[in-house]
Amino acid sequence: MAGGRLQIEKLLPVQFLLLVSLVLQITLFLCAGVRRIDNSGGGLRGALLWLAYNSADSVSAFTMTRLWFISNSNHSLATLWAPFLLLHLGGPDNIVAYALQDKQLSLRSLPIVLTRVIVGAYFLYANGDDSGNFVLLASCLMFAVGAAKYGERWWALQKGNLGSIRDSVKKYKSTPMHRHVHPQDIVLKKVNGLDRLDEESHLRRAHSLIDVCKRAIVGSSEREKKDRHMTKMMFYVEYWTLAEMQLSIMYEILYTKAAVIHTWHGYSIRVLSPLAILASLLLYQSRLFDTAVTYVLFVAALSMESISLLNTLGSSWMFAYLTSTRFSWHLLRNQVVSLSRLVTCGRSRYQARRWSGNMGQYNMLHFCTRPDTLLTGRPLLGTLAGLVGLEEFWNRKHFSGTVNLSDHVSIKVCIGQHAQRLNMKAGGLNTLGMVVRPWAMTALSRHNLEEKFKGILGEEFQEGVIILHIATEFFLAECESASPDGDHLVKEIKALSNYMMFLLVERPYMLPGIHQSELYERICDALTKDVSHRPRSICALLRSSFHYHDDPAGYNSRANDSKMLAEKLYHRHKGQEFICETVRLTYSASVAEQLLVYQKDHGPSESLKLLLEVWADMLVYAGNKCSRESHAKKLSSGSELTTIVWLMLELFYQIDYHVHTDDNYGV
Repeated sequence: MAGGRLQIEKLLPVQFLLLVSLVLQITLFLCAGVRRIDNSGGGLRGALLWLAYNSADSVSAFTMTRLWFISNSNHSLATLWAPFLLLHLGGPDNIVAYALQDKQLSLRSLPIVLTRVIVGAYFLYANGDDSGNFVLLASCLMFAVGAAKYGERWWALQKGNLGSIRDSVKKYKSTPMHRHVHPQDIVLKKVNGLDRLDEESHLRRAHSLIDVCKRAIVGSSEREKKDRHMTKMMFYVEYWTLAEMQLSIMYEILYTKAAVIHTWHGYSIRVLSPLAILASLLLYQSRLFDTAVTYVLFVAALSMESISLLNTLGSSWMFAYLTSTRFSWHLLRNQVVSLSRLVTCGRSRYQARRWSGNMGQYNMLHFCTRPDTLLTGRPLLGTLAGLVGLEEFWNRKHFSGTVNLSDHVSIKVCIGQHAQRLNMKAGGLNTLGMVVRPWAMTALSRHNLEEKFKGILGEEFQEGVIILHIATEFFLAECESASPDGDHLVKEIKALSNYMMFLLVERPYMLPGIHQSELYERICDALTKDVSHRPRSICALLRSSFHYHDDPAGYNSRANDSKMLAEKLYHRHKGQEFICETVRLTYSASVAEQLLVYQKDHGPSESLKLLLEVWADMLVYAGNKCSRESHAKKLSSGSELTTIVWLMLELFYQIDYHVHTDDNYGV
């Protein structure tokens, strides 16, 4: 037994484990920010963050256990190292939970937290006499910091879960921040010739109205009461920007320590921690071999706590906290803004609060016209994925892509207009702020087409997405040659249609209703039967065999193949009686036929505008009907377009919308 323990000590000395624990904390500190804007996983930084988060606590806890077994000559250092491990268990300020489930289990972790703090206190008690007065005093200071930070982490997990937010919304009907509008909040800039607030003013309003977002995310039905101060705050506001800013604040509440940092005790910990660590560093004196490791721990802890203090003092949360007090603090608030610019070193501090704008893209016809064998150009990696049972995963990743919303401005305008119409029209939203009509019907009713499309857009929402997606391909394949404006609308329609299919295939939890995976697979099988692959040259086959990505908008998109397949299927199913095996294709053909009739009566441009509006209706419906927990979960990986649309509709519903203009969408 003793021999085995000595062998472990040789392979994994405590000094090595301490440094590994420190490296994991630094990795968390540096990589945590990638999640708030990147919805694609974050690449290498995202992988490092996942690895660090899932191993940091285990390494720190294992190292604390190993401190029990170090030799007697090192007991004095165990007294000092244990508090450092508590500090590591407390974690950095910018990540406290990786997923929403981490917070749901926070109450169960309380006994573990208390046990580890007691173990740290035991090290002080058991080894204090052998450490010397200076080392003991340094250890006590570090223990106080470590215990406070570890306890704060647990409290942040508890305060930031949805249950606690729901309780706080019920307890505090209106926060003091809602009642403060300062002259420096009104800083205007010209956007497309119109007066708009600058980003700093948008961020302050996002903080002031954060209770609207809190109520929405926990499903509270209470509507914000009309208030002249709030009405004043909403002049010149871009609602798209405001929604993005509020979601970034909500991310901080759910996944960082923001809920407990920006309180008087949170600020006290941040001010006192660097001072206590610095005092411990000055008190600590040792000529032992392990001095270098201990000094590295001291310097790293002091640096991270000092940066944390600067970030806290320079954050928009600090400004909001000062605003919520009964004093004016004008000069101090201005100093906070100046410090925030210094902390960001000249970089745009608002960019991290804005959504990336990336919209996933997936097209069924593009997928179904793919090469299915090596002889037709199937990628080698796809063949290998099929051999090891990962073909479905490969198909989702390989045949999907992204576009950026900044290249599709008309989508933002159309969504914003549709959301505002829902709010202003009687019967658009019920008393809970939920869309009343079925999907697509609000847009169709504006053109008196509701009866013509009733019954052919599916019984379930995800079924409706599939039907309308295929119908869109049918219609665009048969649509008359349009003007340059029409080509622009086609681009916007395809982006929205492919985005909704991407959600259905890759992120079905972001759509309401029953997941229709079996229906999707059956329709894919039916579409694939009609695909015939053209002969290809050897060079083309080789290039295709080594393609890593094949997204709908890429150079290898097989647009002609998809169009030919759409034309063939449309003419086969147009006017056909409903057959059980292909009923959705018949529905899609019926939808496309009605759109072509509308085109004949009103022209290509108007029919394209109608289809874009229908897809905007589908997207707004999806965001509004999606579960609030799914929206909260998605914030941990960069948010989603449907989440922004959901919150924007909620802002329209909650706040006196009569102060708005039709162009307040942040385009």
